[in-house]
Amino acid sequence: MVDTQVYDGTQYQQQPPQSDKSQQVYQQAERLYQQRPDWVTFFREVLGTEGVVRRCFPDHNSLANFEKTAEYSGIQQMVAKLREQSRSQTTAQEPTRVITVRMPKSLHEALRAEAHDRHTSMNKLCISKLLQMIDEELVPNEV
Repeated sequence: MVDTQVYDGTQYQQQPPQSDKSQQVYQQAERLYQQRPDWVTFFREVLGTEGVVRRCFPDHNSLANFEKTAEYSGIQQMVAKLREQSRSQTTAQEPTRVITVRMPKSLHEALRAEAHDRHTSMNKLCISKLLQMIDEELVPNEV
């Protein structure tokens, strides 16, 4: 529940604390999850650049804090379960994009071996890895 306060005769809504917002975001994600959309739709609506998470946590710090919550972890689990169903198809609303990533041969071989061990494709493995939260300290800054 959002409280309101009055200043100079004008009513303003108080922003809920982050924990309340985290719970609200999780509840919205859970409602969508219950509809069993394909994972791409779920990702777009919840975690995408215009999804509920980015709307509720628009700045870097609030988003980083949200990514440390149990609610965020639960949303990641929902994405993983929807991906298992693998019903996503390219549509006009969400076309597929291709990126080229340059990496050392040893890293490519390690990814290929991991995909083989997990009985999945390299594409699915890489998407899984891209969907995971990354500690900022582990990402080198561009000079």
